[in-house]
Amino acid sequence: MSGNVVLKTSIPGMTAKSGKVRDVYDFGDQILLVSTDRVSAFDWILPSGIPDKGKTLNQIAEFWFETLGVRNHMITTDVEKMPFPEGTDLKMFEGRSVLCEKTKVVPIECVVRGYLSGSGWKEYQASQSVCGVKLPAGLVESSRLEEPIFTPSTKAEVGHDENISFEQTVEIVGRDVAEKLRDLSLDIFRRGSEYALKRGVIVADTKFEFGVAADGEIILIDEALTPDSSRFWPLDQYEPGKGQPSFDKQIVRDWLLQSGWDRNSTPPELPEEVIAKTRAKYLEAFERLTDRKLKFQSEL
Repeated sequence: MSGNVVLKTSIPGMTAKSGKVRDVYDFGDQILLVSTDRVSAFDWILPSGIPDKGKTLNQIAEFWFETLGVRNHMITTDVEKMPFPEGTDLKMFEGRSVLCEKTKVVPIECVVRGYLSGSGWKEYQASQSVCGVKLPAGLVESSRLEEPIFTPSTKAEVGHDENISFEQTVEIVGRDVAEKLRDLSLDIFRRGSEYALKRGVIVADTKFEFGVAADGEIILIDEALTPDSSRFWPLDQYEPGKGQPSFDKQIVRDWLLQSGWDRNSTPPELPEEVIAKTRAKYLEAFERLTDRKLKFQSEL
């Protein structure tokens, strides 16, 4: 199975800026975002990849960009319409690439929480609030919040993002921009999570990124409501008071925690069984949410 992964991409004469999952190519006033099959955990990029992971991420984001009716940076996902130089291996990019309008990125991670989990749950236990938002007493892990809350964080180039309050967001980007980010984020989350719920998927929380377009409008960029940017839980297994099963790389994290790896040295290769189960989770999330079949799916 591991022979079907794309861990690194290449375009003749161009250098990619690589993140944990994405390879980014600069085409002047456009950029190309390529979702590889890399998988990260505990701030490490693992030596093993997950076949079709990048394609599921790219095509879920494409689905939401088409469905939400919110202005976004997507131009096309058709590699035949992208300005690749002569000699590029297009097959490497099929199904996992999006050509985008270039924007000035707003330096805020726009997190929206509909349920109490992760760092939000830890913060609530300590202060009964999340990012300065006071919450009712008596909530438990995975509790559904009465209303979704906007809990922004800083965008860290290295290390961890840091949760901040709305007023701190105002200090960084100004009140008008902060209010626009909050209102857009809450609106997209509400509509996306209501749609997902009808498909049997709880969107517990998610993060959005926004950029300023050439005409000055703030638009949705990066990805939207994917298993890497969101916590997706199966509705039929939801049970507050504990952590929930999820449609993401939790299987990978769980295996690493019991593997004996010290989290300070190069991570171990993942067993084929863990790779296969993780791939199945990503594909299930894609098919449940979109009611589509994955384009360019690998033949394993």
